[in-house]
Amino acid sequence: MHIVVNIIITIVAYLLGSIPTSVWISRAFFDIDIREHGSGNAGATNTFRVLGVKAGLVVFAVDILKGFAAVNLIHFTNYYIPHSGDYINIQLLLGIAAMLGHIFPVYVGFKGGKGVATLFGVICAISLYPTLIMAGIFFTTLIITRYVSVSSMVSGLSFPVLIIIVFKETTPSLVIFSLIMAILMLFTHQKNIERLLKKEEKKANLKIKKKNIQDS
Repeated sequence: MHIVVNIIITIVAYLLGSIPTSVWISRAFFDIDIREHGSGNAGATNTFRVLGVKAGLVVFAVDILKGFAAVNLIHFTNYYIPHSGDYINIQLLLGIAAMLGHIFPVYVGFKGGKGVATLFGVICAISLYPTLIMAGIFFTTLIITRYVSVSSMVSGLSFPVLIIIVFKETTPSLVIFSLIMAILMLFTHQKNIERLLKKEEKKANLKIKKKNIQDS
């Protein structure tokens, strides 16, 4: 029975992660498909770039909530001891399912975002304080550089540093997860890195855009 419940909540976590926030918002309020503009990515980064800060913040917040809600599906079980190794392992499984859903969303042809915001939600549910510091690092970097991609990578790379060095986490699965996520941030931002090296990466538009936006 435990296995069946675990499978069900993992599927639900994937479906939560698959909610294509940026696609639905771009279609509903701007009459465009975000994936046909900017970098073609259906994440908060491209939303900031194409639709502006207001839409970008909404997408970023909702995508965080997706990861947070997915991890908290563990509360539908009653056979794990909170904060034990097995408990954290299932939390990580649910978080990974949500991130896969965000990157490969079933609702819109498996073409999604890079998973940065959803990762924030996942680790917020598992380990709050590192997440708050990461959020501070993200927004500070964004204000300074105006590159959402750089902000995402810097905050993502700070995750294992915070987990291992600052908070001295000893749970093996969480340590491994932090390292994998840092590597994944670099992997999913390969095109951004190439554009940065060529000085072709566009900066985020930190101005509020009106509903009748005309994207070039």
